[in-house]
Amino acid sequence: MPLRNLIIIGSGPAGLTAAIYAARANLSPLIIQGLEPGGQLTLTALVENYPGFAEGIDGSALMGEMRKQAERFGADIIPDRAVRVSLASSPFKVSTDEQEHETRSLIIASGASSTLLGLESEKKLMGRGVSTCATCDAAFFRGKNVVVVGGGDLALEDALFLTRFASRVTVIHRRDKLRASKILQERAFSNRKIDFAWDSVVESILDPEKGRVTGVRIKNVKTGVLTDTLCNGVFVAIGHKPNTEIFRGQLDMDEKGYIKTSRGTSTSVTGVFAAGDVRDPIYRQAITAAGSGCMAALDAQHYLESIDLKNS
Repeated sequence: MPLRNLIIIGSGPAGLTAAIYAARANLSPLIIQGLEPGGQLTLTALVENYPGFAEGIDGSALMGEMRKQAERFGADIIPDRAVRVSLASSPFKVSTDEQEHETRSLIIASGASSTLLGLESEKKLMGRGVSTCATCDAAFFRGKNVVVVGGGDLALEDALFLTRFASRVTVIHRRDKLRASKILQERAFSNRKIDFAWDSVVESILDPEKGRVTGVRIKNVKTGVLTDTLCNGVFVAIGHKPNTEIFRGQLDMDEKGYIKTSRGTSTSVTGVFAAGDVRDPIYRQAITAAGSGCMAALDAQHYLESIDLKNS
């Protein structure tokens, strides 16, 4: 395989934005799209907070347009996944299921995955009332009843944010006490819009046959009693996991596995950059991912220019 100037791992907003900028800089980037082409945004039926779309846009359609834009400028996208990398020295090696590639620089935009309940009904109703992003989707539930599944900081942050829109928020937690920080617990307990279903788990989400969420079936883990609760939305808030396993031991990460960056998007290995949710445990928005993708492409371009200048 030819030596590449730049390989981008991931094809969400960060990866494709990086590809657009890199391709326009004549770097001829190779994008390894991964198992989820387009990233988590493809699970969102309507994106209303991405600038430039006054009426909103389907998440899959938005990512499709980004992909076309990257390809228009010469980016090469392959339907494969990165399974192994070697970052000990340049050129870096990236192995997929099909072959090994070598590159002078690398942008990691492999994203983060939401931890899900694992229910078939959850999968069928994702983007149709089931969400993993309160900040993204809360406005769709103005004046409606919703539930939040979880008991940590993420769950209570989502629940409190949702009270700005929903008429009632029920937090479902499998234990009889929360794991969230004390200050968040105090805010949630004092909020009149928030109720709690303790010692409970979601058995199923109703109703896939109708193509929308109409309620949840909850099981009390102590008594075994099943209860149906009417609601219009389900927010799963039990955590996120950055997709960084293949980089473990080769790049500096925080305790949760998010890649540490400095001086923009630079990682602990010179010539390797990180963009999007893979380095961002806080914002996790399409627009912030796209912005860091732009930064990573510019950082990679400047890095390559500096190497070429030294060798000239």
